[in-house]
Formats: sequence, C-alpha cells, structure tokens
Amino acid sequence: MNPKNYVLQEVTAPAQVREWLDLPKRIYKGNRNWVCPLDVDVEEVFDPAKNELFADGEAVRWVVRDAANRVVGRIAAFYNREKAAIEEQLTGGCGFFEAVDDQQVADMLFDASRMWLASRGMEAMDGPINFGQRRDWWGLLVEGYEFQPLYKNPYNPPYYKELFENYGFRNYFNQHSFVWRANVSEASARIFDRAERLYATPGYRVENIDMRNLEEQAENFRLVYNKAWALFSGVRPMSQEEAMQMMRQMKPLIDPNIIFFAYFNDEPIGFFITVPDLNRLIGKFNGKFGWWQKLRLLWDLKVRKQGDRIFGVIFGIAPEFHGKGVESAIMVKYWHFMMEQQTRYKTLELAWIGDFNPVMNRMIETYVCATRHKVHTTYRYLFDREKEFHRCPRLGVKRRYE
Repeated sequence: MNPKNYVLQEVTAPAQVREWLDLPKRIYKGNRNWVCPLDVDVEEVFDPAKNELFADGEAVRWVVRDAANRVVGRIAAFYNREKAAIEEQLTGGCGFFEAVDDQQVADMLFDASRMWLASRGMEAMDGPINFGQRRDWWGLLVEGYEFQPLYKNPYNPPYYKELFENYGFRNYFNQHSFVWRANVSEASARIFDRAERLYATPGYRVENIDMRNLEEQAENFRLVYNKAWALFSGVRPMSQEEAMQMMRQMKPLIDPNIIFFAYFNDEPIGFFITVPDLNRLIGKFNGKFGWWQKLRLLWDLKVRKQGDRIFGVIFGIAPEFHGKGVESAIMVKYWHFMMEQQTRYKTLELAWIGDFNPVMNRMIETYVCATRHKVHTTYRYLFDREKEFHRCPRLGVKRRYE
C-alpha cells in the first residue's frame, strides 16, 4: 500500500480549533444515531481555567490534513501526574479521536500522542478517554452502534475498533451500559419481591430528593458516594464543597421525581441520581449553545417536558447493604412513577458499569433487572512492547507489581 500525502499539524490557532471541532460533523453526516456534542462541553476540557487537571498536567491537540488540505483526522493527548502515578506504570491518555477509515491517518495521530506523552515521562497511554471525569467521553463504542448515545457518552463508527487494535492497543477494561424498561412484567415481579423482603425489616425507606434542602441532600450523597466508590481505581473521596457544587450544577436539569435516596434508621445508605437525557434535545443545536439554545433547552425540559429517556448519572449503595434489596426498593419507586404517574419517560439507561466490577454488573442485571445493550472499551498501549500487559484488576483485588 502506497502511503498517502498526509500532514500532521498541532492545533494552536482559533481557526484550527474550529476545524478540530467540526470534523465529526463530516464523519457522521447522515448517521441518524449520532448527536453533535456541544462545543462548550468539549472546549471546557481544554480550558486550564475550568479543568483542574491542568494544575499538574498538560494537553495538546492535533489534526491530520490530506493533500487537498482537508482535515481527515483529529486527536488530543493529555496527562495529569497525580492520576498517572496511581497506575502500574505512569499512564497518560489520548481521546476525542475522529478519523476517516484509513490506518495511516490513525497511526499518525497515535504516534504523535505516544511520542508526546513519552517525552513527558509517561510509559503508557489509555484511549480513547477524557481529560477529566470518567463519566464523560470515556471508551470506544464496540457494541450498540444502532442506539443513540447518552449525553457526553462516546459514539463512533465500527471501524474505529480496528484502527485502535491494529495499532497495538489492548483491551484494558469494558464499560457496560444497561437499559431498563418499567413495563417488563417478569422483571417487575422480581423487583417487587425483593423490595417487600427488604421492608420486612423496620427502618428502611426510599424517597425523592428534597429540593428544599440541597445542602443536606448533597451531604447524604457524599457520604454514600465515598463508601460505594472508594475501591475504584483513580476515584478519590469527594469533599463537601465538591458535592454541593455538583448539586448546584445539576439543579437546572433536576426532575425531583427521578432522583431517589435510600435510608436505614434515617442514615443515608444509597442513591440513584438520574436526569432527563439531554441528547434527546440538543441534536438540533449542531454544537452551539448560546443564549437562544439555553432558553430553548429549558423550555423543552421544564415547559414542554420533552425527552423520553432517563439518564442514570450515578448509582451507589453502601457496601454493607449490598444484596439486601435496597437497589430493588429504589427501582420499585421508579416503576410506580413511570407506570402510574406520568407518560413522558419510556426508558432508563445506566452507563459506565465496568467489567472489573462484577458485583455491580450482577446487581444491575439481577436486582435492577436491566438489560445490557452497549459496550465501550478502554484500551491501553504500553510503550515498552516487551512489558507484560495486565488488564484492569477486579475491584477488591489489590495486585502487587514486582
């Protein structure tokens, strides 16, 4: 195969940023499932004033141009020293990859990312990932191309999988997404049975978020979060300030009918934070999010009450209450609301359940009775090609590295 005349270019000027942002519109033209991300959401990742990871890290972006000077590929590479140091080897990342179906283009982008990260002391790179929270733009879609992505969840053509694997990336872990439909009678019966058995023990209750006291609700969320997610690699405890900031940011989107907290003897033990999925509403904005788009979104959400899909932002049960039926009691609340009190929402989707957490996967399938319908893969590329590759260890297993 004769190499084509491609040129790699670092993104430094506003016009190049615009080209970098606009490439996906050409890649996905005519794809009914893809939803154009909001420019402001993407650009916040690369803004040192808004992304705290820049405090001890860097990010860079590139495009690849063809002989006609058209952009045919893009990528970003980044690292944060604190996050890099918790891995088996110092690990940076690459993400926001988009390209035509040409391995040469992909290899140029991956080579640039690898060499840039190596020059900063990194020994491996994960991709495609986000320079920020794992819940956003993390992983490569490998199953479920026929479904519309959730807000800030990755979507890509099937051929991206070959581009990554042909370069030498290996599967570090998979992230499963599940869909739950309230009208599945067999599943509903199992959920109700488990919930009844839980309530046979006095002290349990499940109720909606109290919007009159967001500070208390934020603290309840923080207490459970720090217990439920403490074993996850790369997850640090959440502070009171961070929890309150999250609640404030979510407040314009909150539908209190679809956020539940579970308690035992008045102590918080679980939560399910869900919101209306914005991807049902923002596709028509074509990436723009000015004052008109903001007003239109609020009008569609709060007045017209559009959007038929619920997005499970985060779900957590304190470890000492796993397997007791708390998750089923929460789902009973969803069932009553979705089946008896409204006609707007049809499905609930839960994203980002790692295969390194088999307990959570079993809980979602067995106790929540949701069905897996999408899979994203987080790949890892070791710069030392002779080094033994390890997949992400299961939660609760502490691996010793020699």
